[in-house]
This record gives sequence, C-alpha cells and structure tokens, in this order.
Amino acid sequence: MSRATHIRTLAAACGSLVLAGSLTACGGESSASDAKEVTVYSADGLKGENGDGWYDQVFKDFEKKTGIKVNYVEGGSGETVQRAVREKSNTQADVIITLPPFIQQADEKGLLQAYKPAGSDQVDGADKAPDGKWTSVVKNYFGFIYNKKELGGGKAPKTWEDLTEATYKDKVQYSTPGVAGDGTAVLIKAMHDFGGKKPAMDYLKKLQKNNVGPSASTGKLAPKVDKGELLAANGDVQMNYAQSKDMPNLGIWFPATSTDPAGKPTTFALPYAAGLVNKAPHSANAKKFLDYLLGQKAQQQVSEIGGGFAARKDIKATDADAVALDKIVDGVEVFEPDWSDIAKNLQTYVEDWKSATGS
Repeated sequence: MSRATHIRTLAAACGSLVLAGSLTACGGESSASDAKEVTVYSADGLKGENGDGWYDQVFKDFEKKTGIKVNYVEGGSGETVQRAVREKSNTQADVIITLPPFIQQADEKGLLQAYKPAGSDQVDGADKAPDGKWTSVVKNYFGFIYNKKELGGGKAPKTWEDLTEATYKDKVQYSTPGVAGDGTAVLIKAMHDFGGKKPAMDYLKKLQKNNVGPSASTGKLAPKVDKGELLAANGDVQMNYAQSKDMPNLGIWFPATSTDPAGKPTTFALPYAAGLVNKAPHSANAKKFLDYLLGQKAQQQVSEIGGGFAARKDIKATDADAVALDKIVDGVEVFEPDWSDIAKNLQTYVEDWKSATGS
C-alpha cells in the first residue's frame, strides 16, 4: 500500500462539492433510466489524492464489471448532507456516504430510502440502520495524531490535559464541529470522557489558548503535523494510517483524561455509512453500486488499499496493514455513542461549543 494519500483534500476534478461536467446528465431531460452512471456524494477520506485510494480502486473495478461510471462528489460530512437537502426538489445524488451523526441526519431529513445491500447481513447491528436506510461500508475509529519527531523520547501526549500545556501553544488544531465529521467527533469524545457537556465545554474553552483556529478539512491537518507546524490534531485511524505511509512523523493516539485512575484511552467507531438516496435518478445503478461496496473483493481491499477496517464481520483480513491497524486500536476502550441523541441535539452542542470557545 504505497500511497501518497493526503486523502482528506478535495478531488481535483470535483472541487469543493462542485459537480463535474458529466454530472449534468444526472437530472432533467438527460437522466434516462438506463443511463450507465451513478452519482455518489461522499465525505472525504476514502479517495486518494494521487488516484490510489480505496474509492479509486473500487470505482475502476465497478465500472469494469458493470459498465456503470461513478460520478464522484466530495465534501465535508455535514456539507454533503446539506447539499443533498438543497437539491431535494431536483435530486442529483444516487448514493450518500458520510459519517455519523450526519448519516442519521440525512435519514431524518427524508433523504434516504430503504435498501439492504447484499452482504449487509454481515454488518454488525450497531453499524447499520434497522430499517435498511443506511449501512456502513468501511469501519473506522476516531483518533488524534501527534508529531513523533518533535515529541519523541517519552514526550508523546497521553491525555486531553497534555494539550493545554505551554509546549502546545499555537501547536494544536482540530476541525470544525458541525462541519467536519471528525471535528464533530471531538465534541462526542470530550463529552464522553469528561462525563457530560458542561465539563467538556469547560475543557475546550481552556484548550482554546493553544488552538490555532478552526479548520473545515481534517485531512489538511495531517501535513501540518508531519512538518511540525502543529504538534497535535484530530483525525481518524483510517485516514491517518493511510497518510502515514507518506508522512513518517505522524503518530496516532487516543486521549485519556488525567482524572481517570486507570488512564485508559478511549475511542468510538466512526464508520463511513452509505445510503440509497430517495428518488435517486439512477436507483437501479445505485443498488448495484452499494452491493459492490459490500462485496467480498471490495471489503477485502479496505485494509490493504484504504487503510481502514472491513465493515463485514466475516471478512478476516490478514494483510500486513490489517495487522498493523488492529495493533493501533488494541487496548483502547471502544464506547458506543447515542447517535440518535447526538443527531437530535447536534446543533445545540455546536452552539454551546461556539459559545465556550468564542469560535
């Protein structure tokens, strides 16, 4: 897996959720039911900057097998859903792939229709909607990164509180909650680890003295950490592991709290979840695409090409990358957020964060 995967940047052909010219065929008079295309709106993280990510391989293989071209549109997790909402009267997307809690929001906003792809019976119940509105296609975990070169020799951060020390002045950054999926995950993990919303906001207010400011893109933080411009930032295991192939100074870690007697780091699953769009212009093609994403071949490629974890529990990847990924999360306590509550109250949490940090 030799990839230059600065994979949270936008695909050059698409721009920031700007449709490529070919996507104009997805609506209006040109949207013939037999058109050999499918339009995918996706959160960033699975497409390689140099055409060497999991999406790149899957799209190519899917088109070769079916003759159906994938039109790909990339953006932040929340941004992806917001665009689809704006287009409800003239639906453009066939498939939405995004992170929790935004996939739940997409469902609540009436963007998704039920479809259970072939292989979804092998996806854990926590990683799919009971009614078939969405199913995880790549399993992933939230995490942080640090610069191994600058923070070597036992100086690597271990707790949230470490990030408030003078060493990290203007050297910490995390992506924007409510906009980026990983940024939203910062709030979720902080509220869990500190035991509630108020203590989490109190901590983030304190952290603000070292924070250099918001970032709409999580992926853009990794190069800064690798170069030493930042010492620590948020991310996720799949993305950062893939990036570390070309950014040797990246270290992945999971904060604990200094008040926890056990000092045990925590994380939670942050999967890429896919749903069939309601009134999709190319519904039949979309179903074939979702079936393919959960197929044996594509799922086997999740670790060896994508740097992530297969969503299907019957896929037992044994490649070197799968072994390394398992080692990263070994010994880390995995908790399960209440995604329904988070989706319902996300805007309130984001507003509280803005108030606490002055963002």
